[in-house]
Amino acid sequence: MADTVYKMTELTGTSSTSIEDAIQTTIARAAKTVRQMRWLEVVEIRGRIDKDQVGQWQVKINVGFALEDED
Repeated sequence: MADTVYKMTELTGTSSTSIEDAIQTTIARAAKTVRQMRWLEVVEIRGRIDKDQVGQWQVKINVGFALEDED
């Protein structure tokens, strides 16, 4: 069995609820088109302020996915 090779891509997701929700939403959306996702790394957390409160969380994540073998 060959060793696994990974590719990493950067994604940014948002949520008006929480940081965790922003991460979950980003992964769920990426899963529609990216196969073999294996790990994530939170790179940056930002937020938008609306009327003296956090109006939206923004997270930048790196997602690693395994490259598929050629058939």
